Amino acid sequence: MNLPIIYHPDYVAPLPEGHRFPMAKFRQLYKLLLADGVATPEQFHTPQPPPTESIKLVHTDDYIQAYRTGTLEPKALRRIGLPWTPALVNRTCTAVGGTILTAQLALRYGLACNTAGGTHHAFPSYGSGFCIFNDLAISARLLQQLGLVQKILILDLDVHQGDGTAFIFQEDNTVFTFSMHCEVNFPGTKQKSDLDVPLPVGMDDDSYLQTISKYLPDLLSQWKPDLILYDAGVDPHASDRFGKLALTDTGIYRREMLVLSTCVAAGYPVASVIGGGYSDDLNALIYRHSLLHRAATEVYHQYRL
Repeated sequence: MNLPIIYHPDYVAPLPEGHRFPMAKFRQLYKLLLADGVATPEQFHTPQPPPTESIKLVHTDDYIQAYRTGTLEPKALRRIGLPWTPALVNRTCTAVGGTILTAQLALRYGLACNTAGGTHHAFPSYGSGFCIFNDLAISARLLQQLGLVQKILILDLDVHQGDGTAFIFQEDNTVFTFSMHCEVNFPGTKQKSDLDVPLPVGMDDDSYLQTISKYLPDLLSQWKPDLILYDAGVDPHASDRFGKLALTDTGIYRREMLVLSTCVAAGYPVASVIGGGYSDDLNALIYRHSLLHRAATEVYHQYRL
């Protein structure tokens, strides 16, 4: 068995030409993993959109229905930053299903990677920052409801604070939220995670990796999660349009190796999503996202999962 990777063609939905969200990256990431021999077609698992009842574990009925039927107020759509289309509704739900499947496969095989996901700015009753439904939160709540896990760690290394996720679980002592993010970046108003680590503008590879190493081992030993949901955003990269940190490709790869090997070596299953990443150079961005799957493949075989 090789590393399970999750992908669906519906991860891509049409957007207006010139839109700043790089929607094409999901399909291109899939193609790059195949072209570079990182993955074979047999490794890919195809998700399905979850039933509405699963989304309701996190989001309000009114918000779900308004989004699905295209009746959100213009102000609410502006906050999301994406136009409404039926194709985008399907894309949103399919991506949530992808993270659910990633989590289920991680529990079975020890490690699994989505080729989308990480919509951590979505709150129960509204979306924000290109995030509509919170795939991390829905997956956590659903797996708990199914009795597959009790304690979950959401490890969020996207450059932006996982404010929606922090808000959703702020009164929940079964889900630990960790967010390591640039301190002066979106969102302007931060929520309170169980552990927030704000980083200064311009932080480089070594300082970033030292910071992770300072917190992660102790967090694992103290929390002992049944599952880790890892948001591996690549927007801490120096070339990211919205990042403000200074990591290199090498630094991103070292981060993935550090996080995945530390968690897997300690016996904790990891479900990874790709999180944020924004660049005018789409090929460079896709390669940065692929570093997660390259590192995960190495860790998967190293520990013979």
